[in-house]
Amino acid sequence: MSEHNHHDATLWGASTTCVHAGVAPDPVHGAIMTPIFQTSTYVQPAPGQPISYDYSRGGNPTREALEGSLAGIEGAKHAISFGSGLAAVQAVVQLARPGDHVLVCDDVYGGTGRLFRRLYADYGIEFEFKDLAGTQDEIKAAIKPNTRFVWIESPTNPLLKVLDIEMIADVAHQAGAKLIVDNTFASPIFQSPLKLGADIVMHSLTKYIGGHSDIIGGALMLNDDELEEKLRFIQFAAGAVNAPLDCFLLLRSIKTLAIRMEAHQRNAFKVAEALQSMEQFNEVIYPGLSKHPQYDIAKKQMSGFSGMVSVRLNGDFQQVTRFMQSLKVFSLAESLGGVESLANHPETMTHASVPPALREQLGISANLVRLSVGIENAQDLIDDLKQAASFALKS
Repeated sequence: MSEHNHHDATLWGASTTCVHAGVAPDPVHGAIMTPIFQTSTYVQPAPGQPISYDYSRGGNPTREALEGSLAGIEGAKHAISFGSGLAAVQAVVQLARPGDHVLVCDDVYGGTGRLFRRLYADYGIEFEFKDLAGTQDEIKAAIKPNTRFVWIESPTNPLLKVLDIEMIADVAHQAGAKLIVDNTFASPIFQSPLKLGADIVMHSLTKYIGGHSDIIGGALMLNDDELEEKLRFIQFAAGAVNAPLDCFLLLRSIKTLAIRMEAHQRNAFKVAEALQSMEQFNEVIYPGLSKHPQYDIAKKQMSGFSGMVSVRLNGDFQQVTRFMQSLKVFSLAESLGGVESLANHPETMTHASVPPALREQLGISANLVRLSVGIENAQDLIDDLKQAASFALKS
């Protein structure tokens, strides 16, 4: 169903790819939207000879269409769609073996770190968290003879460090390791890690790709046939799949991904620039600002800077709490990437599971706030942040 469109997608611009990649009208009725195949099993014409699928854990036409679409937008040969972002992370970790070393960027989503530290470290896999925003020599020094995977995010969560994907891929490959890039913050619209040398790209589909704060999902995109076969077997054997309705909703969301990302970025730029000039904020972190420490790398490897802005308030935890509770357009909530703007306090929310000493070392402190800038009117967002900061930090 999706093969023809998938190949054409390489010649298309982002908006066309989002609308058409991986999907085709239903051949029976001509329905332009992929039907929701809400079925657990499939009738076989003869024993052990299914028409296409035998059981929906192993395959479902709605999920297959979604995977074709995900492969198209990421410019990948394969996509595997999971029931959550962490299920996708877990499938990759299940490729590791006792005695393997996994090098992880220190500033990483709290749930990823928790999965590595609390669950898989008990299986004899060594996870080492290091600052990977350094030089080539520093990254080479962090690689061990038994390093199997290098796991990075760029931009990172929540401090928005930008890591040099191409350089890290080179270092990893020279050591015989594979590079996995969590591309959730940039989205496929603004960054293509596979083209920069990554072996696997991972997304929380819950975020920008889902885009409407109503679905949990994850995906892995890759070009390597052998790796894809192993990961698909892990998914089939362990069962972390999306429901057909969620696949349908994700397909619907992807159609507007390119235009939503442009709106997120446009607003984030305006918000970041406005907050820079306000005395209530000590620091404004946004990869699109020329003063960002890795601005040159961001400009080189990203085609846009997305909608995430992190800020440090010029106040204590009580004042930061008052600031977040005083917001009217922004909502105080975990997650990100939805059409509505969200404010999150990493120390007590998304990154509460990070060991306190590491949180302190990273700078995930009481005054850090992570903003997911939505697609509302930019001036309304700026006014909201301004009023809340003025109220919370008034002397």
